[in-house]
Amino acid sequence: MLKNKIYNPKWLSLALVAALMLPVVILTYTERNPFWIATSALLLPLGFYTLFAALSPRSGRMVWWAFPFIFFSAFQIVLSYLFGNSVVASDMFLNLVTTNPSEASELLSNIYPSVIVVCLIFLPLLWLGYVHQRRGLRLGDKLRRIMFRCGAMTMGVGCLTLILGCRGEIRHTLRDEVFPINAVYNMCLAFSQAHKTSHFPDTSANFCYEAERTDKNSEREVYVVVIGEAARAASWQLYGYERETTPLLAAREDLVVFRNVITQSNTTHKSVPLMLSSVSASEHKEIFNRKGMPALFNEAGFKTYFISNQAPQGALIDFLASDANVVKYITAPQGDYAIVEQLQHILKEDTEQPLLIILHTYGSHFSYHQRYPREWAHFTPDDDVAIKYKNIEYIRNAYDNSILYTDYILDSIINTLESENICSAMYYCADHGEDLFDDENGRFLHASPTTTYYQLHVASLAWFSPSYCQQYATKVAAARRNASAPATTHSTFHTMADMASIASPYLRKSASLVSEEYNHNAKRYYLSDHNEAVPLDSEIGIDDKQVALFAKAGIIL
Repeated sequence: MLKNKIYNPKWLSLALVAALMLPVVILTYTERNPFWIATSALLLPLGFYTLFAALSPRSGRMVWWAFPFIFFSAFQIVLSYLFGNSVVASDMFLNLVTTNPSEASELLSNIYPSVIVVCLIFLPLLWLGYVHQRRGLRLGDKLRRIMFRCGAMTMGVGCLTLILGCRGEIRHTLRDEVFPINAVYNMCLAFSQAHKTSHFPDTSANFCYEAERTDKNSEREVYVVVIGEAARAASWQLYGYERETTPLLAAREDLVVFRNVITQSNTTHKSVPLMLSSVSASEHKEIFNRKGMPALFNEAGFKTYFISNQAPQGALIDFLASDANVVKYITAPQGDYAIVEQLQHILKEDTEQPLLIILHTYGSHFSYHQRYPREWAHFTPDDDVAIKYKNIEYIRNAYDNSILYTDYILDSIINTLESENICSAMYYCADHGEDLFDDENGRFLHASPTTTYYQLHVASLAWFSPSYCQQYATKVAAARRNASAPATTHSTFHTMADMASIASPYLRKSASLVSEEYNHNAKRYYLSDHNEAVPLDSEIGIDDKQVALFAKAGIIL
């Protein structure tokens, strides 16, 4: 009986349609769209897949011709397991080519249940397709005609509900709500972004900041910007977290903690370039025409360093960093103390001209258990476990240990600068936050197509040496007054430039947290998955619970 079904082309065609419809059904449940949109999103792919399966009498051939749809479907099922909702986003496709292999393997090893499910569904289907093709098994003409009629009728009804229910928003609905059309659109958008990134050296070649210094110190000057990874403010003791995750920084009285900073993107490959560029989310297209922070400081007479505790990713980050006089990637990622040692070496060896040193940490990127030495496992148990809600204690402990280690790293950087007795300043800002199964929605990680409070609100702080405080008292005073100012990661570039007294037509005092001219009323924007600047309010898709979390943190959207 089973053998008859295995070698029956009818059952293979039905199995193909059923397998491809699985992510569609999941999305119908998770997206909770209005009835007409949900109906269209269900009927259109069902009709199309039925028609597609009947295009050729050789059912095995159609299975393999359907491989692109199988790829999208498998990707979507894994994404649904990971984030709980939303279609495969363009950022997900870009992550495939910008995430280094070690990070990818860490993630895959922890989402193995979804990978196993995908393999159990699609590998046997592909194998049966191969067997049917080898045996020359054919779908009967009568059944093909029935499938054609059923598929055409289903698509017709789907088109009718789309026209009647979407009220002029047909293009938007197809692009955003109908799988796999939305996935294909997002992949094309990702290819477009990757193409623009690859041509960045050409499109930005003639750019010049026309930078000059407005104030020069007679002492040696060193400015350090530390880019954090996945450090959400909600898990920092400095921001009211009940655990002592930042005891060293909390004990310091010489910090300015910026409490109202929101990321412009919940993905590293977009957030970090926006931090290193003068461009804001609202003018994102311009980012491919302008150079970044190292180029600005070079023009102003600084020697620049870019030290990363991550491998090159082939992303825009690498191109912006390449303008630094010295670029170093620690290609076998270690604990972040390695960047402290690099800083100490630079300060010992390079004692002449003013310096800009950019330190890109590994921070609290998943897998958290791998981000700190074993002696920093203060919160236990913290074993490396699978991504499941039942393991939340292990996951939360490991994440909090990574923040505890970041506390040590930042304190070590400050101590290193203090020991030099020079005019120096440090600015730290995380690129984005992180979800940690914080509520019944079961959200985890970052880079999800729909974002949350925990992914948006990031840790940010500044430290100024005694000499800097004396020489630039006005800037330090402004920073303290701006500690609760509404800001985004866009301020990173402009704050560092202003901190070093650099002027340029492309710099905005209104975006500098060390400026008396900082604009407290400027509208904040978030860069969506489609690279559209969305106002940081309810339009980004967060619900009332998320708004309440912002309010609890003292942030009014």
